[in-house]
Amino acid sequence: MNRKNRTTILVKGNWQIAGSLAQEIISKYNVRTIQKPSRGLVMIKVREGAQNSVFYLGEMLVTECKVQIDDKLGVGIIHDDNPEMAYNLAVIDAAYNACLLETSTWKAILFAEEERIRNREAKEMADVLKTKVDFTTMDV
Repeated sequence: MNRKNRTTILVKGNWQIAGSLAQEIISKYNVRTIQKPSRGLVMIKVREGAQNSVFYLGEMLVTECKVQIDDKLGVGIIHDDNPEMAYNLAVIDAAYNACLLETSTWKAILFAEEERIRNREAKEMADVLKTKVDFTTMDV
């Protein structure tokens, strides 16, 4: 599982999972904070489909944090003002970068959460599709 997939699962899923995984590392290792959670703005880059051109949609508020375990850096960035989640993501990222033993047991937790997210999104999509109007049945 790569960093993008892992972060997507942690952000879209139950945030308590990220908290418990980070707490497991914090209780066993020396986690040094390089940059405390701080707010910032990032530009949102979008590719327009018709002419395949890139433009900037606007700015988005993010919270960013950097930590270090041993000599490995971890970065956590999340939208909006969420200092606790940014810190947890940074600790988890640093744990993976440091190849800590605990990360090998997290794979099952993350796959289970990914399945819950998929089921939830499928249910949400089914609820949206219930409101879809079928215009082929309308006679004019």
